[in-house]
Amino acid sequence: MASEQEIRAGLGAQLTRLWRYGAMLSHHRDTADDLVQATCLRALERAAQFSPGTRLDHWLFSILHSIWLNEVRSRRVREGQGFVEAAEALIFDGAATTETHILAMQVMDHVHALPEAQRSVVFLCYVEGLSYREVADVLDIPIGTVMSRLAAARARIAEATAPRLPTFSRGGAQ
Repeated sequence: MASEQEIRAGLGAQLTRLWRYGAMLSHHRDTADDLVQATCLRALERAAQFSPGTRLDHWLFSILHSIWLNEVRSRRVREGQGFVEAAEALIFDGAATTETHILAMQVMDHVHALPEAQRSVVFLCYVEGLSYREVADVLDIPIGTVMSRLAAARARIAEATAPRLPTFSRGGAQ
């Protein structure tokens, strides 16, 4: 069993990642702060439940996800409330990379438009770099569900970003 000191020592290195996940879930910076604080408190209170030799970051992501689900259930948060604009989340660092940032903002807009279940899987896989198995463990869902949600998310984003061909009506003007 891990001690509170061991958990406390590892928490500092995970704060940025936890906050990023909290912001992705809630779309609100203040809520992300609250989620990280609640996650740290719960992790310290339940340090004895952490198994040494396992990944602390996965355990912390699971705690944060659980706290978020409890918040959603208790507040009955309407979908889309507290949205963080992509422009706020991305920082422009010069004219040479403006095009890249514009594309990134467009992709972020499409990711934010995904249902929460798909958004969580996309974030954990592509931003945090977790494997499908690790995402399944963090979210407590089958690995097939992870793959299905990723496939659905990729299809939605591809559809939203596909170039539109002009349509021509038959029997045009004479």
